[in-house]
Amino acid sequence: MDLFDSHCHLDDPSYKSDLDDVLNRASKAGVSRVMTIGVTLATSHMAVELAETHSGIYASVGVHPHDAHQCSDAILDQLVALARRPAVRAWGETGLDFNRMHSPREEQEKWFVSQLEIAAVIGLPMIFHERDSQGRFLELLRACPPPAGGAVIHCFSGTRTELTRYLDMGYYIGITGIVTLEERGEPLRRLVPLIPPDRLLVETDAPYLTPHPERRRFRRNEPAFVRSVLLKLAEVRREDPAELARIVFANTCRLYRIED
Repeated sequence: MDLFDSHCHLDDPSYKSDLDDVLNRASKAGVSRVMTIGVTLATSHMAVELAETHSGIYASVGVHPHDAHQCSDAILDQLVALARRPAVRAWGETGLDFNRMHSPREEQEKWFVSQLEIAAVIGLPMIFHERDSQGRFLELLRACPPPAGGAVIHCFSGTRTELTRYLDMGYYIGITGIVTLEERGEPLRRLVPLIPPDRLLVETDAPYLTPHPERRRFRRNEPAFVRSVLLKLAEVRREDPAELARIVFANTCRLYRIED
């Protein structure tokens, strides 16, 4: 199977001493392409540097809702300049997170809207983060929506109603290792059969959210483990893993505008 980890954080300090080994394990597991995500100006720079120095790695740039309180017009201007480099294929991860509230709600909303407007101007697909926004995320998207097929809901763990709305808006749905977890993943496993195959993406969100088969041995997640996410998806959807992998790989390339 040829696999694409559509969302991970290779800039994380936990990879500092063994990134080459991590990438080698990914390659052996069939993971030929990886999207590494920027969530601040600094991590966006690191993501782009990784993408420009490693084959098969692509980068996104953006400001995460946790870091919205540190955002500014000057930071967004620098991210726009960074986004024009060929290695950058998406804007994000950005959105709203009213669960942990690392940034005030008004700051999250202000800079989320600014990033929606920027991505529309520069023409990049978007990577969205949403948690416990009680419908506000969808309200803002209706006011400034990316084009159909131009965004992914990263680490989807919402309700059936939310899933339907995202699909109606033409977005892709990113599935993480949560789907493999016995209790936490049960609601998600009920919903994944409802997602059209041409809207599915798989991701690790590494180093977070280690899938069940690996978490018994490893605390840190890594791109190689996206294979376990794909296999669980195929099992739950009762589909052939190789065929599902082919479809999901093509979906990811289409979203990020990468030649398949």
